[in-house]
Amino acid sequence: VNQMTPFAIQASRASGVPPQLMLGQAALESGWGKREIRMADGSNSFNLFGIKATANWQGKVAEVMTTEYKNGVAHTEIGKFRAYTSYGEAFKDYANLIGNNPRYAGVLGQGTDNAAIAQAIQNGGYATDPKYAEKLVRVMGIVESGA
Repeated sequence: VNQMTPFAIQASRASGVPPQLMLGQAALESGWGKREIRMADGSNSFNLFGIKATANWQGKVAEVMTTEYKNGVAHTEIGKFRAYTSYGEAFKDYANLIGNNPRYAGVLGQGTDNAAIAQAIQNGGYATDPKYAEKLVRVMGIVESGA
């Protein structure tokens, strides 16, 4: 959390996306940094947020096994994820995605209400896990407590 806080604050100032959301999602998606997405050669993709590389992504891509939920049932598949050159670039891209995508319009303006922020992320379709908002609220609380 301490290492990533400056990136979250900078991205928040530029986008309005709450820093506790960015830090919470980075922690949740990366298993507190223990499950970072790696490139085929083992190098770091710097993708702490699990952002997929869709057809319009112009950068590098990391392909890894991921768990997705369909009709509430978990299964694994190979997913394509965005790759960055730094954590700063990843935070900037994440803030741009959340701050400028109409799917996540409900995130901005929630202030410090972590439950509302997390539910807006889930409602926007950020993750397929049906318990994503619940998990994110717990992690955001840990992040804010300074653990």
